[in-house]
Amino acid sequence: MNADAPAFDPLALRWINRHARLQAPFATPQAGEALPAPHWIATSEAAAAELGWPADWWQAPGALEAFSAGTPWPGMAPVATVYSGHQFGQWAGQLGDGRALLLGEVDTPAGPREIQLKGSGRTPYSRRGDGRAVLRSSIREFLCSEAMHGLGIPTTRALALIGSPLPVQRERVETGAIVVRTAPSFLRFGHFEHFCHHARAGDYRALQQLLDFVIEHHHPACREAEFPAVAMLAEIARRTAEMIAAWQSVGFCHGVMNTDNLSVLGLTIDYGPFGFLDGFDPQHICNHSDHQGRYAFAQQPQIAWWNLHALAQALVPLAGSVPEEAAERLGEALGAYPDTLQAAMGRRMFAKLGLTTHQDGDRELLDDLMREMARYRADHTLVWRRLADQRADGSAPATPEPARDLFVDIAAFDAWTVRYAARMRAEGSVDAERRARMNAVNPRFVLRNHLAEIAIQRAERGDFSEVQRLHAVLSRPFDEQPDQADCAALPPDWAQTLAVSCSS
Repeated sequence: MNADAPAFDPLALRWINRHARLQAPFATPQAGEALPAPHWIATSEAAAAELGWPADWWQAPGALEAFSAGTPWPGMAPVATVYSGHQFGQWAGQLGDGRALLLGEVDTPAGPREIQLKGSGRTPYSRRGDGRAVLRSSIREFLCSEAMHGLGIPTTRALALIGSPLPVQRERVETGAIVVRTAPSFLRFGHFEHFCHHARAGDYRALQQLLDFVIEHHHPACREAEFPAVAMLAEIARRTAEMIAAWQSVGFCHGVMNTDNLSVLGLTIDYGPFGFLDGFDPQHICNHSDHQGRYAFAQQPQIAWWNLHALAQALVPLAGSVPEEAAERLGEALGAYPDTLQAAMGRRMFAKLGLTTHQDGDRELLDDLMREMARYRADHTLVWRRLADQRADGSAPATPEPARDLFVDIAAFDAWTVRYAARMRAEGSVDAERRARMNAVNPRFVLRNHLAEIAIQRAERGDFSEVQRLHAVLSRPFDEQPDQADCAALPPDWAQTLAVSCSS
């Protein structure tokens, strides 16, 4: 930071708090339960820069107290919001911010940004929970939020991670933590579901107010449509499709795609039992609580489609006076999802192959590679990254770690590369140019479970250096970073036994 720059002044922040217009029944003013003996673990300079804040904002007077659920800064208006949702395909009824607290909404150069604490204590929506988050899950969320941003995937951001010696009981006694999150909005599909399902005697005024709020502040282009609810659904469907295509292209598994965990802005939200694929297994289940495999990797596009239908059902009362006609309009709006998903997946996957034109046989070429990857679970991230070293003339790549070493059936892979080389030559592909394009879309680094686990184990012993190192590495996932090669290596055998659940 420039030594001559003025000190960061929290009193100069402009808190606009548009959500204050959505108080009861949408939100409840709520004080946090301050973490005892809080301490900073990590902060994201990039997330702070998006807010227009300096890198050392966290040193401002009262910052630690404000962001550990203690005394808010002037202008903050903490609330917890209510929503409902379908969890694992079943209606779960009223849910809400059970361990999250929206501190307020601040004006920034990038537009208004909500700032939320996760793990800040009980709210009216905690049900029987303690409202806390534990250190291990908070580390995972902090790292993955910023890693996804580095990958260019729409996501909520993580501004900071705060620890505490507070004991929190899960499967074992752990210590508490808070993730400071930011987003243009944390509104979810479940907010609309709540005010549809809980309307009394057909009184949908609260649902209409929520729709008007979201359109005014987040989807203004829908305002002039004949049926704004229908136009908004189409926009949400498009954004969700783009997000899902991005997930699938990098092997990201969300793990718990309930309707209350899907954003109306198409942002990746609520990092719980997530994971990135190591070996490519389309049926991989990253959440060991998902006994039926509902949220397996290959199921994610279909589950997002299911969730959009649930959102559409909640919008029926706002899409016309005749329910049957309203449902038909909303159904047509949902057509934006499969069309956008197909186009986005094609664009991303063929870019991963380095192809710049479309030719007959491209789909078969891609499918055959992924089928071969799945046969013996070749490492998803490394295969794509190493493919950049293949040569259009068909000669062996000049690298000590060629992609073929990741395959059990080397003959089958070699036969595929003959076709791939011919395809590259057919469009006049230049090796160096193609390599640069592919390395710009195929990450070298993702947040593998074993990397997060190592950082967690060290953090639980009071050493946060690995959290900070991973955060720095994952902020540049496409760069070579040769001094961080251990973060790009094949996972160790013990990583196969790691299990992640919703217990955080």
